[in-house]
Amino acid sequence: MAKEITQSKGEKLFIVFLRLTMGWTFLYAGIQHFGDDKFVLGFLTHVKTFHDVYAPLTNPTILPVLTFLVEYGHLLIGLSLVSGLLVRVSAPFAVMLMLVYWTAHMDFPYIEDVNNYLIDYHIVYAGVLIYLIAKRAGHVFGLDGVVERWHLPEHYPVLRPLVG
Repeated sequence: MAKEITQSKGEKLFIVFLRLTMGWTFLYAGIQHFGDDKFVLGFLTHVKTFHDVYAPLTNPTILPVLTFLVEYGHLLIGLSLVSGLLVRVSAPFAVMLMLVYWTAHMDFPYIEDVNNYLIDYHIVYAGVLIYLIAKRAGHVFGLDGVVERWHLPEHYPVLRPLVG
């Protein structure tokens, strides 16, 4: 039932390279901010274009929950991409995070500074993550492929959409 992946050795190495580098980017972000309860507040206070959208998130009752979600979200996305497990689940969340960061850094039409007109690295990262989803990157030297080879999705159908 496994969908056959028809990629050259070079393309497989490229997919693994992208998956590992994106995974490390998220993993390092999670490690770097782990235990720092001020980074989300600092980030949200510098929003310009969509200030009215992001300002309510600085509410003292919401901020600790949001900080926890961002902190552990980065860690889990990074671990998922590095290991190749549940990439189909984690990569869409990573794309959403990249789009949130892109809009949060926006001072329309510039992103962060005058050197980035409409597009910055967040959009590039989102594109790479979409490519990884399309290429089933977890199956290329990743644990998603191992789980599928063990025929676990056949025995536990709930796993099929997660690793398929």
